[in-house]
Parts: sequence; C-alpha cells; structure tokens
Amino acid sequence: MSLLRAKIQDVFNEPACEQNRGKDAKARKEGCSKPLTPGAAAGGCAFDGAKIVLQPITDVAHLVHGPLACEGNSWDNRGAASSGPTLWRTSFTTDLTELDVVMGRGERKLFKAILEIKEAYGPPAIFVYPTCVTALIGDDIEAVCKRAAEKYGLAVVPVNAPGFVGSKNLGNKLAGEALLEHVIGTLEPDDAGPYDINILGEFNLSGEFWLVKPLLDRLGIRVRACIPGDARYVDIACAHRARAAMVVCSTALINLARKMDERWDIPFFEGSFYGISATSEALRQISQLLVKKGADPEILGRTELLIAEEEAIAWKKLAAYRLRLEGKRVLLNTGGVKSWSVVHALMEIGIEIVGTSVKKSTVEDKERIKQILKNENHMFEQMAPRQLYAMLSERKADILLSGGRTQFVALKAKTPWLDINQERQHAYAGYDGMVELVRQIDLAIHNPIWRQVREPAPWDCQPAVREERPRTRIETVTLHAVQEFSGTTAGDFGEC
Repeated sequence: MSLLRAKIQDVFNEPACEQNRGKDAKARKEGCSKPLTPGAAAGGCAFDGAKIVLQPITDVAHLVHGPLACEGNSWDNRGAASSGPTLWRTSFTTDLTELDVVMGRGERKLFKAILEIKEAYGPPAIFVYPTCVTALIGDDIEAVCKRAAEKYGLAVVPVNAPGFVGSKNLGNKLAGEALLEHVIGTLEPDDAGPYDINILGEFNLSGEFWLVKPLLDRLGIRVRACIPGDARYVDIACAHRARAAMVVCSTALINLARKMDERWDIPFFEGSFYGISATSEALRQISQLLVKKGADPEILGRTELLIAEEEAIAWKKLAAYRLRLEGKRVLLNTGGVKSWSVVHALMEIGIEIVGTSVKKSTVEDKERIKQILKNENHMFEQMAPRQLYAMLSERKADILLSGGRTQFVALKAKTPWLDINQERQHAYAGYDGMVELVRQIDLAIHNPIWRQVREPAPWDCQPAVREERPRTRIETVTLHAVQEFSGTTAGDFGEC
C-alpha cells in the first residue's frame, strides 16, 4: 500500500500540462488537475477510471479481482470499437464472496483464474484489477501476478487502482502508470521508422480514430500505438520506439506522455481532432515534431497540401448547413477536452454557444474556453437538473449537447438533444466527423416532432362556443341520471 500511496502522490503532482510548463517550480507542482480527496468518487471511482483506459486494449483479458458487482458496474461503459480481436468484450472476474474473504482464499482464487484464462483463451497478457475489497483485506496482487507470469509464461499486469483511492480521473492516470511500469518497453519492434507516432488518450469511440488514421496514412505517418483505442498489447509494448506523440485527452494520460518523453525522448503536444481547424493544426504539429526528430522536411509540404484539400471538401459540405444553423444556440453539458474542443468546432460554422460545463475540466481547459468564448459567464461549474430544465424550457438554447444522464431533462423541456459523450452512436472526429456532427445537430433541431410536441394538447384547447339547442325530454332525463350516478353537475363537464 505504501507503493500505491507514492504513485498516487506522484500522479497528483503532474507538471506536464502546456500552461504548467511556464510556471515556477512551486506552482508547477500543483499540476493540471485540482486536488482530489481519496474516497471521493464523483463521476466514478479510480477502479472505474483505470478500467475505462485499459479495456479498449482489445486482445488482452481484463480480470477484475473482487466481488461480482465491481465488474458488472464497470464493464462495457464506453462505446470504444475494435477492428479485430473481441476478447476485451468478455468479462472476467474472480467473483470473490464473503467466505473467500473470511477464509483468506482471495490470492489462490486469483492465481487459479489466471490459469483458467490462459488455457481457455491464450491471450498475450492478462490485466488484473484489484478492487476496494481485495485492497482492504491486503491481497498481494503484485506478488500473485509476478508468480503467475513466471509460471505460465505470459504477461500478467497488476493495475493498482482500487476504487477508494480517488476519482475516475485519478484511475485514468494510475492505468497509465501500470502501462509504463509493466508493458511499454518490454518488447522491441523490428520495423521502427522515422514516421512512427503514438496517440495517447484516444478511445476510438464509435470508431472515431478510423476517421483520422487514413489522413495519417496518406502522409506516410504510422501510428505505432493508439492508447487505448483499438490497441493491441504488442503495439503498446513497442510504443517506446515512436518518434513523437499527441495527447488527445490531457486529463487522462498526460502523466504517461511526460514520462515517456523523459525516459525515451518522445516529444508530445496536446491537441484535438474535433473541428476543422483543430484537426488541421494537429496534423501540422505532428509533422513538425517528426521533422525535429529527423524526418524528411518534405512532409511539411505534403501536410499542407492534404490540409488544403480536406478543408476545401469539408467546408463545401458544411456550406449546406451554415444557412440553416447560423445563429442557433447550443448548450454543452459535458466536460474535459470536449468542453473547449467542441465549442471551437461549432463556432467555426456560426453556431452560438450559450453555455458549457467545466465540471470535469482542468484549469487549462477553462483557460482555453475563456480564450474561445471571451465570456466567463458562459461557463458553469455545475448546473442542477432544475436549472437546466428552466434554461431549456425558456428556449434559451435551441439544442442540448450532453451525455445520456441529462437527455430526459431536455426531452421534458421539449428541446432537441444530441449525445456527444462516450455512449454516442456517431463518430465526430476529423474532417468527416465534423461534417457528421453538424449534420446530426441539423437533423435534431429541424426534426418536425419538436413543433408537434410544443403545440397545446387537444384537451387543453377551448373549442368555439356553439349555440346550444333545447334538449329533448329523453336527453334531459339521461343527463340527470348520469349526474346523479357520478355526483357531477353540468358545469363540471367544461366547454369541451
């Protein structure tokens, strides 16, 4: 546990953010993430965060050492996609019971589970995740994994991120530490070249990375490892031979990027593939870093040609939507890198941002938002559902972009909603992804269903007053009988 505490403290003092590099030593120690209280699991626990980062490694078996509920709550909570192996879609757990805890059988049960997975699936590696229960009872995960690796001849990686140590974001970083300590650098590639890069923090949600990779392929740039989206164990083990790196989600794996730079001299930058300008700038910076590391400078010219060609195609496609969406108001209830990257992408086509959530954003993310929006009043730390509903029902926004948790607030307010979080069904990265994002916003806003649901219900309308004819004797007797039976009067039936 003392080793785990040292790792946690190291992660808290992360100095690698772009803005932190310009600070003095004392301010830089504060890192890019605000301090978190161990045990506080707002937005998910550390175990959940570690599983999110590592589960998209597709050919690895992910074994959760703990009660069954821990695996059930963390499995398949991201819409990551794989182009090949499906082992990561299989759920493995030691299913620790109360009797196992009392009798001290946790370590033996873990060792047996590793053997069963090896014999049944033969993966190149097994990642073992301790949970709160197994960490508290003192199961020596490191020793079990080391012994199993020696005996069975495969990589068994302990991921020390039990839930109680902190938040999901802390778990993201602890997952990066596990890769750095046990995986990266353990194998040597036989085809390393001057155009190899790593992409860190890209999860390939809905296949987003597949919209970006063809652009890099056209430039002759090879992605040595995309961590973790659609990754393979061998690729990550050889990631130390890349020449440059791009960090997509800085709050998740910035510590991994910094330490790979220190250990293997792999320079990196923080960028985004959301939006036309952001995608172009990311391609430029990748090429520039590769040239600094010895690549042929002619790649800079090819990059500019590619950017000019792709931007022309994208802007031509977006022109059809600009007239329909210009001036439309968008409310963003998300966080992290999307709190500023999506904002910038939408503003490029004339959409107005009336607010963006910064709940899960770092100090640096907030600075970027201020530079883009020029208005701090459009940033909110947290908005209660009641406030969100009031803002939408008063038509202060034409559409809400958020995750699934707030979709029902938008629907109750009769406001269009689009999912842009990890559960989304469409890919929004790169040039084609930006066109798709705008297309989905256009479809949502102009869907005729919203005009229909906002109209008064038929039973709320007041029909025209008709001149009432005298009732016949039979009608009068019938009406009195109904009133006597139901206890109502003629006035209770209303105008309709």
